[in-house]
Amino acid sequence: MNYEAFFESELTTLKEDGRYRIFAELERKAGAFPSAEQFSGERRRPVTVWCSNDYLGMAQHPAVLAAMHETLDRCGAGAGGTRNISGTTHSHVLLEAELADLHHKEAALLFTSGYVSNWAALGTLGARIPGCVILSDALNHASMIEGMRHSRAEVHRFAHNSPEDLDRRLAPLDPARPKLVAFESVYSMDGDIAPIAEILDVCEAHGAMSYLDEVHGVGLYGPRGGGVAEREGLMDRVSVIEGTLGKAFGVMGGYIAASAALCDFVRSFASGFIFTTALPPALAAGAAASIRHLKTSQIERARHRECVAQVRRRLAAIGIPTIDNPSHIIPIMVGDAHKCRRISDWLLEHHGIYVQPINYPTVPVGTERLRLTPSPVHSDADVDRLVAALSEIWSQCELARRAMAA
Repeated sequence: MNYEAFFESELTTLKEDGRYRIFAELERKAGAFPSAEQFSGERRRPVTVWCSNDYLGMAQHPAVLAAMHETLDRCGAGAGGTRNISGTTHSHVLLEAELADLHHKEAALLFTSGYVSNWAALGTLGARIPGCVILSDALNHASMIEGMRHSRAEVHRFAHNSPEDLDRRLAPLDPARPKLVAFESVYSMDGDIAPIAEILDVCEAHGAMSYLDEVHGVGLYGPRGGGVAEREGLMDRVSVIEGTLGKAFGVMGGYIAASAALCDFVRSFASGFIFTTALPPALAAGAAASIRHLKTSQIERARHRECVAQVRRRLAAIGIPTIDNPSHIIPIMVGDAHKCRRISDWLLEHHGIYVQPINYPTVPVGTERLRLTPSPVHSDADVDRLVAALSEIWSQCELARRAMAA
């Protein structure tokens, strides 16, 4: 086989389909984000980032940076090993305590990313609980799907955000059989929010454990940033809450929060935890500082809601089609991979506005989109420039506009 020819052929197909991914090489500006610099060969130019998952701008918060600087100077760069072999530092223990407190759980367990926490936790629970069957929301994240596949447990998909379909699929199962229902709070591509209470009602009626991915909810929702489940007073009913430190908290890492026994069980059996180097202590300290700040400060969340609402209003006023949802995510619907790429490139080239196109396989063919994530650090002037530029390129691409409601 000509391996190089095969690789090139597959890449050519991606490019022809408009699905080839091009990285924007950026340098974020601490204290000035969402401003950044883009590197393109020898060229550097200023850009405004509109698609970051640093939802609240916490990656540049003084308390976070101070904690990381102090820990880096005191402890050095790396953890020095896996958590089992010399890599559990005081910073890790303090961070896990902050996370357990955030979610009112007995314990929490850190991982190197949200992807790894889903893969390791779901993979371990599905594999090690005898006869476990997993019920998975049809739109669950790839990391959750990979964890379920790795577990080799029996998996049934239920219709997206449908407690009724979940109930139908649980009903025929042996009442004594272990069951785990895995779903998300905020779905990152459409921005819709799960009916958590109703899904938990079904779980409890059938004796199923619940596993809630709050990756796009933690930090943003609830009086202390505990996520949608906290906002709705449901955290005590969820068996496992999974989250990330790399989005609203602005640092890096993933975690689960649950009972002490469940966390210890995953800690003891998950290969994705046992055999990987621990997060650097400075990252753990920065994440803990971010969580502590957002437990008490409402400023970032309030300004965030205001900016999201403003962008929604302004886009609606010029007829740019978006998916209506109750979250902070604004999907602008283009519906064509090539035009989606063209819009993204044009915004960056002519206006210094960076919005990454979202194409298949992240979303289904025909639903290609731009995914906007307004933040507390976007100014009114940033919004003005974004709306004007989008209106201009929308007309150039001859895309339909949505009529204003009467």
